[in-house]
Amino acid sequence: MGHLLDTYGHQLVSAFWTTIQLTFWAAIGSLVWGTLLAAMRVSPVPILRGFATAYVNIVRNTPLTLIVIFASVGLYQNLGVAFAPAGDPAFIDHNNFRLAVLAFIVYTSAFVCESLRSGINTVPVGQAEASRSLGLTFSQGIRLVVLPQAFRAVIAPLGSVLIALTKNTTIASVIGVAEASLLMKTMIENEADQLFVVFAIFAIGFMVLTLPVGFLFGYLGKRMAVKR
Repeated sequence: MGHLLDTYGHQLVSAFWTTIQLTFWAAIGSLVWGTLLAAMRVSPVPILRGFATAYVNIVRNTPLTLIVIFASVGLYQNLGVAFAPAGDPAFIDHNNFRLAVLAFIVYTSAFVCESLRSGINTVPVGQAEASRSLGLTFSQGIRLVVLPQAFRAVIAPLGSVLIALTKNTTIASVIGVAEASLLMKTMIENEADQLFVVFAIFAIGFMVLTLPVGFLFGYLGKRMAVKR
């Protein structure tokens, strides 16, 4: 293991840093879009409810690999959608990274939406009715009354979604994003005689990333749970 760390130490840090960045930006985007989807799923407007329901059902049943490949092949190569300046010397790397983030947002937001919807269902109906009796609109009621309580009820499930997102970032390697799993493939090819050591290094790396998240969200979930 010492030989591998000496040889690939810098690359390992760079690869896992890319994994962390993928997770961070995709988590923020998924939380925003997933929250909007959850609001649409409980909206009194049939078109919004129908759109959000169809979106969640389609995306949750579509393999993430297909979504990532579509972001690269469909959006960029066929439609010409690019997320990096044309003159950027590292255009391909930056564009692929941002396309991967978009794909993870599209996919993970469906799970964020369902987690939040389950949290919304735990909020007593009387509170939403009370907000309307005070003259609040639907959007004001859900933003000021319902969602704050829903978030507190689903902190632990959202932590599980974040952990799944961290592990799902390995899919980004299919479009050439230099994250952890792509380096692992390179190391396996170059160090075939130390296969189990390579697996151990990356297993430990992902455990370091995910275990603290699980403990943190579990603690916050108990600490901030809404007392009924």
